[in-house]
Amino acid sequence: MASEPLLEFREVSYEATGCKILDRVSWTLRSNEHWALLGPNGSGKTTLLRLATGFIWPNAGGSIWRCGRACTDLRLLRRSIGWVAHHLTKLVPPHERAIDTVLSGRFAQWGLRSAARSRLTSEDYLRAASQVEQLAIGPIQDRHFGHLSQGEQQRVLIARARMADPLLILLDEPCAGLDPGARERLLEDLHVWMTSPQAPSVVFVTHHVEEILPPMEYTMVLNNGQVECSDLTKKIVNAKLLSEVFQTTPNRIEMGGGRYWPIWGDHK
Repeated sequence: MASEPLLEFREVSYEATGCKILDRVSWTLRSNEHWALLGPNGSGKTTLLRLATGFIWPNAGGSIWRCGRACTDLRLLRRSIGWVAHHLTKLVPPHERAIDTVLSGRFAQWGLRSAARSRLTSEDYLRAASQVEQLAIGPIQDRHFGHLSQGEQQRVLIARARMADPLLILLDEPCAGLDPGARERLLEDLHVWMTSPQAPSVVFVTHHVEEILPPMEYTMVLNNGQVECSDLTKKIVNAKLLSEVFQTTPNRIEMGGGRYWPIWGDHK
């Protein structure tokens, strides 16, 4: 018998300021699946993540089930779902050491408080050291979070999200604002991590199909708050899709390193 889905949206709709942000979205994510969530600005991607993590609730219909339950203790939920997004960097105390930011993930809190520090175990410190090594942030672990580059902050937040051994990690445009070198280094590390048998499921939000890594076998495309398509990545990522969703058509899409590379403006 198949296990209960980690996350299931059942005809979910959400409205804000009189506008429907999401409209009857249905989606099922199971354990060990990695998904890309693709769509233009304003398509509802971040709203979907906020719903998934319980920061907002469907207010225009539908329900969200997590691990087979319609209602979940939010404290437990936020320890089982890690969320990494650039806007969350504002919640980290700027003078906190990077390693303390990583350790704070053990308690799903922002800022490592003294009461929480006293509850840390030797296993917690070993786990943090492992995350620091895997994400190559050892040289910066004692620096203040506010003094790190955007790419370094993203790596620290990913390490933080992994500290609680979550079932699912949501990466909301983790490559936004990174220079090409930083982007490729981060994607390379994420690729290695996602292919590990111990990796949690991942939802990777992006505008760019070239950021969809081979382990992301599934892709859902949002457009105008609705599901444009949802299937195996290899079935749906093509030039026609980009044309319909982003209103511009690449000359072609080439495969390289297991990734999709749109070729724009090639007039050969």
